[in-house]
Amino acid sequence: MKRSLCSVAILLSFFLPGLAMASHWGYEGEGSPEHWSEVSAENQLCQKGMNQSPVDIDTTYIAHITPLKTSYPEGPVSIINNGHTVQANFANEAKNTIKIDGVVYTLQQLHFHAPSENTIHGKRYPMEMHLVHKNAKGEVAVVAVMFATGKANSDLAKLWKGMPDQADQQQLIEKKIDINGLLPQDKTYYRFSGSLTTPPCSEGVSWLVLKKPVTLSEKQLKQFTDIMHHPNNRPTQPLHGRVVIE
Repeated sequence: MKRSLCSVAILLSFFLPGLAMASHWGYEGEGSPEHWSEVSAENQLCQKGMNQSPVDIDTTYIAHITPLKTSYPEGPVSIINNGHTVQANFANEAKNTIKIDGVVYTLQQLHFHAPSENTIHGKRYPMEMHLVHKNAKGEVAVVAVMFATGKANSDLAKLWKGMPDQADQQQLIEKKIDINGLLPQDKTYYRFSGSLTTPPCSEGVSWLVLKKPVTLSEKQLKQFTDIMHHPNNRPTQPLHGRVVIE
């Protein structure tokens, strides 16, 4: 059954403003991360922000944090290559949610970075997935999943089938993809306050980085990196006194 693009929650202008600024910021040359604040006045937090992401998760503090429970019954309806990442989008009425501190956040989109943006004790994984959520107040929470090379991921293979090989292309997804297969069974996590990792680097984002990785094959990793043509990870940012809890 074909779906109308009108039902797809793109939300790129807020979460991934790359489509609007594709010719200005990127990961190489004059538009690389160290220059993001120079390409637009809206990007000043990329340089001056004190709570920026990604980070290196090294020293942590033990806290009694609530176990992460995900409810992801619905798959994505479209996949887009915006030149900065490959992103899967969900229908406006999709009910994929998590709960943080008793507050419900709804999944808006998921996308990928290779290599990983966050690091754990200095280790950078081959790929990282960000599941971007928003609550009723517009506050953002990101669940990050690390990918290590190993066994091929069957659900990722289904998603990659529709992956556009050219920038600014979008494809509808006709067959259901179970995104739960992109997450580890053990959902213990690190938590910290941070920002979007792309311009305008808005802060106040709750980050939940899962401790356990899932796997993808070397071939699946190459499929993504060949389409991106270059690494698409922002370097880790100073913590500036922030605390990472687990």
